[in-house]
Amino acid sequence: MPGIVHVVDDDASFRTAIGRRLKTAGYEVATYPSARQLLEHLPDGNASGCILLDVRIPGLSGPELQVRLNALGSSLPIVFLTGHADIQTTVKTIKAGAQDFLTKPVSSEQLLGAIERAMAQHVIARAQRSRLDVMRAQIAAFTPRERQVFELVVRGKINKQIAHELGTTERTIKAHRHKVMEKAKVQSLAELVSIAEQLGMLAQVAKAGDSG
Repeated sequence: MPGIVHVVDDDASFRTAIGRRLKTAGYEVATYPSARQLLEHLPDGNASGCILLDVRIPGLSGPELQVRLNALGSSLPIVFLTGHADIQTTVKTIKAGAQDFLTKPVSSEQLLGAIERAMAQHVIARAQRSRLDVMRAQIAAFTPRERQVFELVVRGKINKQIAHELGTTERTIKAHRHKVMEKAKVQSLAELVSIAEQLGMLAQVAKAGDSG
């Protein structure tokens, strides 16, 4: 699976050696001697890639860079590579979303396996993000009344209850509901609820309902 591996390590000879290894395996490679330099040339999260990151780098450390990238909303998976592994750092970085944690010296098989998994994970994450963007756009196309109907439908209300709550007829609600399904490009109530769930709207809708 082709893609760009962004190598962040302060050891020039290591960057050269690992770069050669990765290029031989068919990957594009970008190298950075410091975390700061990667931040200044922030990689495009839409391009297939991952970050191979040393833990101990002068200045901003690997785990600190991970925190900074998470705050910036970077979607690139991170594979940590260190000569000084300790359980606390491993657990901390994995909890913060690191894809893998390798200890130097690392075999080509280990390294390429970790990179391949990270790249595959990035493809899945990008596809999921695209689907969510499409769903958000579909919901943004609802009229204010359709939005109200959508929120009540996903809370499990039937047409009669929705009509009563919105002060209109069941027939009108049926028409709105049909439009909602059409704009959301779904065939069933289950699919509609799934969209609300994936967008994190169910909790918000329930909360609004409870406070209403």
